[in-house]
Amino acid sequence: MKLIVQIPCYNESQTLGETVRDIPRDISGIESVEILVIDDGSHDDTSRIAKELGVDHVVRHRTNRGLARSFSTGIDACLKLGADIVVNTDGDNQYAGADIAKLVQPILRGECDVVVGDRQTWTCEHFPLPKRILQQVGSFVVRRLSNTRIPDAVSGFRAFSRDAAMRINVVTTFSYTIETIIQAGRNHMAIGSVPVRTNPKTRPSRLFSSIPQFIRKSAGTMLRAYAMYRPFSVFFTLGVVLATLGAAPIVRFLYFFAIGDGNGHIQSMVLGIALTILGALSWCLGILADLISANRQLLETTLEKVRRLELQQQSVPSPITKVTGSSTPLPRVDLTSDFTIGPSAEVE
Repeated sequence: MKLIVQIPCYNESQTLGETVRDIPRDISGIESVEILVIDDGSHDDTSRIAKELGVDHVVRHRTNRGLARSFSTGIDACLKLGADIVVNTDGDNQYAGADIAKLVQPILRGECDVVVGDRQTWTCEHFPLPKRILQQVGSFVVRRLSNTRIPDAVSGFRAFSRDAAMRINVVTTFSYTIETIIQAGRNHMAIGSVPVRTNPKTRPSRLFSSIPQFIRKSAGTMLRAYAMYRPFSVFFTLGVVLATLGAAPIVRFLYFFAIGDGNGHIQSMVLGIALTILGALSWCLGILADLISANRQLLETTLEKVRRLELQQQSVPSPITKVTGSSTPLPRVDLTSDFTIGPSAEVE
């Protein structure tokens, strides 16, 4: 049983050392624990420091592509490296690495496909009150949208079984946390949560610059993810709202028309008909979106099968490539055209 801990990083040279040293290398039920650092175009020598810290694998984007893309890159790399369990943690040492052993236990027992670390933010002293309230409200909405019971929806400390990692597909560019929970819930994966500890804040968030921006982006991610998996519900509800709003001015016009005073209220009829037409168009869009959603599910199934085929071919010797700045040839596994991976390998 191989566990790979992936750490998405963007200019985390100051805190990466603490994060790596905090990761246990000996966990009951796990034969080997490896560490993968995803350097998302950092310009502070994050990759070099990661190698000096003795991490097993380094993947580097040539440019900054965002947290969601870094997460996806890490998942692909971990699968290609033969991980049975993937744990994602942050490079700013927010989470207690020792709790990784606790995080993977539900997967080892065969109870869960995905496990999310619950930071228990309501009782966490170094979380400000506005952030606690926002976290509680946001997690409640995500639970409703995903049909799950995860208390801390935006926690980045989470574990995935190999099967779950194969089925996860992140399309947003903001953050993977909300989308993966909605996706897991709507795909009927077994998703659970365990309480974990957190460390004091080491730096301001780089994911968002203000609370309003975070709310706006998170709301957009929730709506997009839910609409992707329940498009007919979204558009049908929208259509009902529009048609109802359209019915009110139509009824108003008919009332005045019935009492012989319809000439001065023609605008109500025009507005009502327009809203009703928009409602009908929304229902039509819902049907089309539902058909497109079925096609997306087929594409996701195809991608999962491709990933399984790639894993079955891991026994085939990989081509050899030289790493920039080194005379020692290292195995190369092509993940995308934008990066290479190997034991502490650099980008070409």
